[in-house]
Amino acid sequence: MAVPTTTVASEPSEPGPPPPARWRRRAWSAFAARFVAVAGGGLLLYLSFPPRTVWWLALPAFALLWAALRGRGVRAGFGWGYLFGFAFLLPLLVWIGSLVGPVPWVALCVFEALFFGLAGAGMSLVSRLPAAPIWAAAVWIGGEALRARVPFGGLPWGRVGFGQPDGPLLPLASIGGEPLLSFATVLAGLALGEVVRRIVRDPGVLRRRPVALATPAVILVLTLVAGPLAALVPAAPGAPDRTVTIAAVQGNVPRLGLDFNAQRRAVLDNHVRVTEQLAADVAAGKRPKPDLVIWPENSSDIDPLQNPDAAAQIDRAARAINVPILVGAVLRNPDGRTTTNSALVWQPGVGVVERNDKRRLQPFGEYMPWRSFFQHFSSYVDRAGYFVPGPGTGAVDMAGVRVGIAICWEIAFDDLVEQSVEAGATVLAVPSNNATFGFSEMTYQQLAMSRVRAVEHDRPVIVATTSGVSATVTPDGTVTASTREFTPDVLVDRTTLKDTTTLATRLGAVPEWVLVALGVVAVGVGVVARRRTGTRVGKDEDG
Repeated sequence: MAVPTTTVASEPSEPGPPPPARWRRRAWSAFAARFVAVAGGGLLLYLSFPPRTVWWLALPAFALLWAALRGRGVRAGFGWGYLFGFAFLLPLLVWIGSLVGPVPWVALCVFEALFFGLAGAGMSLVSRLPAAPIWAAAVWIGGEALRARVPFGGLPWGRVGFGQPDGPLLPLASIGGEPLLSFATVLAGLALGEVVRRIVRDPGVLRRRPVALATPAVILVLTLVAGPLAALVPAAPGAPDRTVTIAAVQGNVPRLGLDFNAQRRAVLDNHVRVTEQLAADVAAGKRPKPDLVIWPENSSDIDPLQNPDAAAQIDRAARAINVPILVGAVLRNPDGRTTTNSALVWQPGVGVVERNDKRRLQPFGEYMPWRSFFQHFSSYVDRAGYFVPGPGTGAVDMAGVRVGIAICWEIAFDDLVEQSVEAGATVLAVPSNNATFGFSEMTYQQLAMSRVRAVEHDRPVIVATTSGVSATVTPDGTVTASTREFTPDVLVDRTTLKDTTTLATRLGAVPEWVLVALGVVAVGVGVVARRRTGTRVGKDEDG
């Protein structure tokens, strides 16, 4: 007898979303992941900069950027590059907001991030070429070179190499300057990103096809060992080294912020007082007698060439220590309207015997481009300076020592420091005024630049600031002494003068232009390759 079977009806399964909905959800998830990765990468790059010493964070920063750019179209590359740059610049340049308020600070970051966007677009174009990280890193240098020159003379602040004074790649600066240091740092990060990308794409690649990781892994290893190898390359010898004693005076300011200039006489008096105390310590045998003294930028905002009282104060300090003083002074020009930011060599009992004017001025600070236009955005515009640049080689003679001068902002520009060294400087002085930026990271970012320049040109560097951080730096980039912020102090350093010539000094801008040319050629090849393969703009190679 047949037993009837009972058919139990199964519950209907809930229908899934239609394919377009699934696609949109996946697309938004991918976009959100890339957004977080790229913004996080920009933040990591910022965190790799001084005063922190976690230089290695630059590598995962560019690895994250590469994950978003690899195989993307030009418009996507521009967008991700822009986001990366904005996330990096906004915290890096926050000290600008402390001076002029949030609107100009954010506006500057919005504009400067365009250069990062251009670099991102170019990097995406070359991302499918063989050995792509090399060409992408060269494209990045092209973006930095452009940003360092336009507009209004450029903004080199935040170039990647300036964040590497504590990293193992620093010796590369002596071979190809800051651009080569930037290139190597970016290249290491991109190669790391490519290795990780290939492992994530094919988790079994290490077991089944390790050769697939060979190219990016070799690039990564060779880049990381390039720094220590560069340290073995000696500078070309010059005249024998000799040692002098140099004092850097930090007189401090009456108060923080832009209004410290309202008490200009107090600033001058502070530097006179600290110098006289140094003279007393020398007489008591507490400190060695210096051969020359460096005062910071704006240590005499009262023009000593037109104000006898200010001149008498400076000469009083010079007579007390009985050596020449490099005085940072603001001089009023004959037109009665413009001023000059100058470094004066003041000889005791004689006065000014040499003068070096600041050659490259800071836009929106020392002078205001398009003043009438920008007045609509900030009341600070009316308070911006009327400075004009001066001529010169950026070097002066003091007590038989050829001193290269990079006044504050100038230390960021490759050509200006190079000119000082070519003019015979055996030591670099960086007189600066950071009081307007309070207890921000600006002074540490600037000190990092001085450390890179020391290695680049094999020169000791003396940083003298009104309010800190003042420092003495050896030719290998080591800070041997430094001051606290907003504290009167003086550094006395036995400085070994150098007359050597590094490969970076000899080559000048050649390494940078070679890297830029490589990037431009690679972009051209990338454009042709995409047209030939009919790649759809914005479609990821990995699907």
